Amino acid sequence: MNFDFSDDQKMLKDQARKFLDDKCTLADVRKILESDASHDDAVWQGLCELGFAGAAVPEAYGGLGLGALELCVLAEELGRCVAPVPFSSSIYLAAEALKLFGSEEQKLTWLPKIASGEIIGTIAATEGAQAPSPNSVKTKLSNGKLNGTKIPVADGETASVAIVLVNTGGSGEQALSLAVVDLTDASVTRSPVNTIDPTRGHAEIIFDNTPAELLGNEGEGWSAYKRVEAGAAVLVAFEQVGGAEAALNMAKEYALDRYAFGRQIGSYQAIKHKLADMYVKLELARSNCYYGAMALSSDASDLEIAAATARIAATEAYRFAAQENIQTHGGIGFTWEANPQFHYRRSKLLALSLGSASRWKDRLISELEKSNVA
Repeated sequence: MNFDFSDDQKMLKDQARKFLDDKCTLADVRKILESDASHDDAVWQGLCELGFAGAAVPEAYGGLGLGALELCVLAEELGRCVAPVPFSSSIYLAAEALKLFGSEEQKLTWLPKIASGEIIGTIAATEGAQAPSPNSVKTKLSNGKLNGTKIPVADGETASVAIVLVNTGGSGEQALSLAVVDLTDASVTRSPVNTIDPTRGHAEIIFDNTPAELLGNEGEGWSAYKRVEAGAAVLVAFEQVGGAEAALNMAKEYALDRYAFGRQIGSYQAIKHKLADMYVKLELARSNCYYGAMALSSDASDLEIAAATARIAATEAYRFAAQENIQTHGGIGFTWEANPQFHYRRSKLLALSLGSASRWKDRLISELEKSNVA
């Protein structure tokens, strides 16, 4: 079985890399870090003009009609340059939820605007520090009106539409549904939330009798959310692999340039071991990401297992690479002026963006137990 990308997908990857190398350097990321902007609008608009926002959106809804594998190669490049753009919220989550569970009218209303970059989408599920669960969702949808608070919501300040995990009554998983909400409605209140990575804006969103409509069937929101989350986990894992590789390269370049006691620090065994360990974790994560990409592209029955495996391995690889990159730089690596902080910040953010590694380990164990019973 061939686990490599096609020539066309590699060309797409090269095109994305050339654009991001030119328009999204770490100096550009630093400008966003040191400003009040929630994202780099110039980079975001450039990605949309290249058609990347609509890469996996069907042509009937204004996209390019490509697939999940194309999103995977784009995700890796976005992670490599720690792009301060709302790609994951708008494309991995909101657009995918609409594609999978939206009515024809909902798709026609929102997907063309998301694909063109006219609007930004997001998903609002969490209501505090803990990951969402059937017992934790208190935001209620009744008679077409939504009331409650979601926090934190990635790109919640700039998004125009949100897919919201809501409680529609009942008990357990059957109590939850998905809803589409226009965030520009006057009944919506939004305020920024501080995170470890200010280059990816987050917000608190309060709904006060906000008009909303169901996405998919009532009572099937939890299973629908888990499906969208599993797909996003694979794509975020590719971002983490891209970031881990960039952190490894940053550490390697510094180890070759920096001299101590008349020798390159990369010639010392302790540094060699750090870099080797980073590489091993990176390649393990990459192989698991390929497994996830294969399952996602074919909507395989083992997608949940593949997504959890990719998520766990990539989270660990990026965490370790970002941390060891700082250690390789020594004291300067901890300073504001140094660049290792960007990967450290992003690795911490992505490690929690779809739930912690421990949560995904629990999901993996649960799915493996089900498969063993079957």
